[in-house]
Amino acid sequence: MHIKIYFGDKPVYLCNEINPELNEILHHPDAVFVDEISSPAIKSLLHEIQKPAFHAGILLHSDLDKLWKVFAKNFTEIHTAGGIVQNQQKEILFIERLGKWDLPKGKIEKGETAEMAAIREVEEETGVSGLKLKKKIGNTYHTYESFGKHFLKTTEWYYMTIKGEQYLRPQKEEHITDLKWVKTSQIKDPISNTYPSIKDILAIFFDTP
Repeated sequence: MHIKIYFGDKPVYLCNEINPELNEILHHPDAVFVDEISSPAIKSLLHEIQKPAFHAGILLHSDLDKLWKVFAKNFTEIHTAGGIVQNQQKEILFIERLGKWDLPKGKIEKGETAEMAAIREVEEETGVSGLKLKKKIGNTYHTYESFGKHFLKTTEWYYMTIKGEQYLRPQKEEHITDLKWVKTSQIKDPISNTYPSIKDILAIFFDTP
């Protein structure tokens, strides 16, 4: 089992075993492997990530929960939730934010469950109503910097459906400039200009029975 965390477009894997996918990554000359969870070892990896040639990082420990806790201590954690929304025509709802296509999501507020937050954020960011939550698809993880602080964001993704005509309204205060429904046959268009974590969660969605 592993957790994939993106630093920009560079992945770091926290794992409790080396599967074939990770074994292949280890053969890359610019991959970094760490098999201890000491603070100096993790800080060394975080330093390596800054180098242009860095390909991927793999941190191995038998206790994945413990590994996560030690790794996450280097960041301020943020928990968000979002939705993969599909209409009756089987189209997927995308938002355009800061020049990239994305999926609607936002911070889980105090007193909310992830499911509640996912529905609220989708409604606020897109203007849709009448969402029906079907199931959880999975989590994505990425880091970013803001005002000199390092953040580690976990996003829980849910599959939602919607019926009827919808009036789409981008939430401009959240830097959303456009919204569109995308047919499955045309999904490569937004995917060509989105984030690696969004590509991953959509791949899981389309592979889910």
